[in-house]
Amino acid sequence: MSAMSSMPPAAVAADPAESVATTRTRPPRQRSQRSVLASIGLHATLIVATFCALFPILWVVLSSIKPPSEIRRTEIQVFSSPTLDNYERLLTSTDFPTWFLNSVVVAAFTMVFGIAMSATAGYALSRFNFPGKRGLMWVFLLTQMFPVAILIVPIYTIMANLGLIDTKPSLIIAYCTVAVPFCAWMLRGYFDTIPRELDEAAALDGLGPFATFWRVVLPLARPGIAVTAFYTFLTAWGEVAYAIAFMQGSDHYTLGAGLQTFVPQFSPRWDLLTAGAVLITVPAALVFFFAQKHLVAGLTAGGTKG
Repeated sequence: MSAMSSMPPAAVAADPAESVATTRTRPPRQRSQRSVLASIGLHATLIVATFCALFPILWVVLSSIKPPSEIRRTEIQVFSSPTLDNYERLLTSTDFPTWFLNSVVVAAFTMVFGIAMSATAGYALSRFNFPGKRGLMWVFLLTQMFPVAILIVPIYTIMANLGLIDTKPSLIIAYCTVAVPFCAWMLRGYFDTIPRELDEAAALDGLGPFATFWRVVLPLARPGIAVTAFYTFLTAWGEVAYAIAFMQGSDHYTLGAGLQTFVPQFSPRWDLLTAGAVLITVPAALVFFFAQKHLVAGLTAGGTKG
């Protein structure tokens, strides 16, 4: 009898190829099978990251309800003598309400004009072929390479020649020059995800290019429009450099320029500054609240094509 016949049946069935196949088809390790040490490390990292992100915000909020003497104390106390006097002085004894209104006007017009220009430019880049199209897209990208600081002087010179210094239109135009190129490029990618067959069907129904854009494509682009609105609003809402350079009178200041007056060289008013910082976040939080359901879809859809 040969050696093969003397082997037990289990040994004969143990084919190395079958073992390799079994190893390859073994299901991957599930999240529930993560070791205890790995889970502890992961959750500890998330807790530390969350604390680092939220601590500055919490500290500003708590400082805004402290008396000035408590803010300047060398001994750190998280919650001490809470009061709303800082907010009362900010709203009644300073020009903060005027700055707030100026910022609302500038941010609102920047958002409206930014959406209009970005949406039409993005739709044109997505649907039409024209001379200089590729060069225009490169220009939109190259404008994002330059820091805001080096653009202040040329834009200031243009605004001065137009007589727009110390006016709200100067800020609106400047903020649109910053926000529109990026938003147009982003919306162009989003419009690429909308089937062109819809444009063809609208043309068969007798709609022209603008009617197709306004009545068919634009309603489907709400996530992209929401991202554009959020980005353009934030660009104008918290900006400081252009506001300080272009605005000369306190009654024309926006919030970014106005809050700078609370931080002079020798006696900073931290009580008013922290209260103003808290109030500034309210409009931005409201815009984010209404746009949040579209933000993820709008930010990711533009990366699927083009």
